[in-house]
Amino acid sequence: MKITVKLFASFRVGRFKVEDRDYPPGTPVRRIVEELGLSEDQLGVVMVNYRHAALDYELKEGDALALFPLVGGG
Repeated sequence: MKITVKLFASFRVGRFKVEDRDYPPGTPVRRIVEELGLSEDQLGVVMVNYRHAALDYELKEGDALALFPLVGGG
């Protein structure tokens, strides 16, 4: 199945901004996070099709996955 992966802020460094990728049906978000070399501790927001999603969410054909890092400041 084809999904679109969108990375934001520091996650783009050395990776990509937006990329269409192929995965087996039912691939969990967690697998993609691990494949990208990201740790769960780095994740601030995970969204699938503009809705918050859990790492165990199983992706479907045509989904758009967006990954945002934690943001700090004050």
